[in-house]
Amino acid sequence: MTGGGRREALARRLRLYVLTDEGLSRGRPTDQVVAEAIAGGATAIQLRGKDWGGRRLVEVGRRLRELTREAGVLFFVNDRLDVALAVGADGVHLGQDDLPLAEARRVAGPDFLIGISVEDEAQALAAEAGGADYLGVGAVFPTGSKADAGEPIGVVGLARIARRVRIPVVAIGGIHAGNAAEVVRAGAAGVAVISAVVAAPDVRAAARALLDAVEAAAGTAAPGGRPDSRGA
Repeated sequence: MTGGGRREALARRLRLYVLTDEGLSRGRPTDQVVAEAIAGGATAIQLRGKDWGGRRLVEVGRRLRELTREAGVLFFVNDRLDVALAVGADGVHLGQDDLPLAEARRVAGPDFLIGISVEDEAQALAAEAGGADYLGVGAVFPTGSKADAGEPIGVVGLARIARRVRIPVVAIGGIHAGNAAEVVRAGAAGVAVISAVVAAPDVRAAARALLDAVEAAAGTAAPGGRPDSRGA
C-alpha cells in the first residue's frame, strides 16, 4: 500500500475514537463500557488510566486487546509505550510531555502506530516531520474531561492545523453528536471522545449517534476528512 493509501485507510479507522475513563463510567467496568462502545460503532479505543499503575494497565489492557482484536477495532494505550507493547496494542498515543516521538519510534519500530497530541500548527508540523501516524488536535471546544486541556482552539484553529498536514487529524475536546459534523467538515478524519460515550446512560446508542454524525459529514467532506470548499 502506498503512503497515501495507508493514510486514507488509517483515517477511516479513526472515525470514532473512544477514550476510557473509569471515573466517568457510572460504576461500570471499563471492559463493559468498551464492549458497548464497539457494539455502537467505535472504530478505535484508547486505554486511559492516568492514575493507574503499570500492573493494572496491563491487566485491563489485555482484556481490551482481546475485545478490540475480535471486533477488528484499533487499540491504543495512552502515554505508556511499555504497556502498549506489553499488551500487543496497535499503537500508543503520546502527549507533548511524554516520551519523545523519535525515541518511541526507535523502540516500537516502523509499523507501530504513534499518535501525538497537538494544539497548534508548530506542534503539528513537528509531529508529522518526526513520523507521527496521526494527530489528536484540541481541545476544540471547552471540556471537563481533561484537567490539563488548554484553551479551546475552536473549529477555525482545527481547520488551520488540518490544512497544514497530510496525516489524519482526530479532533478532541468537548465533542458530541451535535457538533461532530462541524469538526469533520473542518478537516478532521474523526472525533475522539470521552464523556460523550463512556458517561452516557446508553453507551451503545451514544456511540452510534456519534458515528452516524461523523459518517454523514465525511460523505460531504473531501477524501480523508480534509476540508472541502466550505471548510472553516
